[in-house]
Amino acid sequence: MSDVLAIRRLVIDCATPNLSLALFEGDELIASDHRQIGRGHAEALVPAIAALPDGGRAGAIYVGCGPGSFTGIRIGIAAARALAFAWGVPLSGFDTLALIAAQARRKTGAERVAVAVDGGHGEWFVAEAPLGALSLKPEDAVAVIDSPLVAGARAADLVALRGWGEAIDAEADAREFPFMDQLAIMASAAPLYGRAPDAKVLAAT
Repeated sequence: MSDVLAIRRLVIDCATPNLSLALFEGDELIASDHRQIGRGHAEALVPAIAALPDGGRAGAIYVGCGPGSFTGIRIGIAAARALAFAWGVPLSGFDTLALIAAQARRKTGAERVAVAVDGGHGEWFVAEAPLGALSLKPEDAVAVIDSPLVAGARAADLVALRGWGEAIDAEADAREFPFMDQLAIMASAAPLYGRAPDAKVLAAT
């Protein structure tokens, strides 16, 4: 691998309805693909990476591990693991909600930002440092989130239900990776589902 490719970082996040890719040299963004695709990650991810300069080749890979869409999380991690193995480069995971918070902090200059996004089954995934991500009913979420600023797809709903605060328009965008709290980066890429999966493994009979 050339010296240029060795200092590149490929960032992948598929844990939300967005397909979000960013290729950096150091902290300089050199290419990206960020779009809302809903449930089409499986079909779109690999071609999108291939369309990046040098096929997205990088000296390190970082992948969003959720919480978020179970399917999107698995697709992103599987692709990242395959590329890391093929290229012989290290793979790290990161908290997708921290990526959303990073965009909100950059937009507002605020240090303290909570995140609220869809969690399924009528619940929201919420997070606010030092709390980890929680999957809660809306009425329970407002009881634990006390930051004045809330970001994410359910931010406006949480602020309205709580009756105070400000909702910030922010999403999981791989281009925000350099602004993310480095404590949200994990040494391995393990799923952060946030709640038990919907599907249950049948017991052996």
